Amino acid sequence: MKKVPYLVLSILMLVSCAQTKDVSNTDNNAKKSNESYWQQHVDYTMDIDVNGYQYNGKQKLVYTNNSPDDLDKVFYHLYFNAFQPGSQMDVRSLNIKDPDRRVRDRISKLKPNEIGYIKVNSLKQDGVAVSHETVGTILEVTLNKPIKSGESVTFDMLFDAQVPVQIRRSGRNNQKGLFYL
Repeated sequence: MKKVPYLVLSILMLVSCAQTKDVSNTDNNAKKSNESYWQQHVDYTMDIDVNGYQYNGKQKLVYTNNSPDDLDKVFYHLYFNAFQPGSQMDVRSLNIKDPDRRVRDRISKLKPNEIGYIKVNSLKQDGVAVSHETVGTILEVTLNKPIKSGESVTFDMLFDAQVPVQIRRSGRNNQKGLFYL
């Protein structure tokens, strides 16, 4: 497969996010909050094969748990899944007053070759298939083995995706002739 640097931005939507910790920052415990600050870390590589607006890929992600907690789940964001009829973004654009008149009912009228999606075909944690469920734009991964604080694991993913037509700030083929946004 060929590497496609101009798609890396759109593929960043696959980057993993983990459970977060509420860190308060009041004057009384500001010093304590700074001492307890942490941030998860990921290193990933991807091979992507592009065919028009569709692409498939292979991702290797090394996830380091820098939190003080053991993790039973991790989450991926699949942002292009928002650009489908019936999605939460579609329902919102149909039911909530929005000053951006470009959206309205556009998502609900998208054809199959115009929608956006990221479909995870397989996912492994350290070489072993792992249970996962896609709910809208979130991929929830139930880990085979918890990721202990300070520990790293490797996730291997195979996926298919399609870049949607432009709606708001992302998509393809905008009025200015940009292929991808």
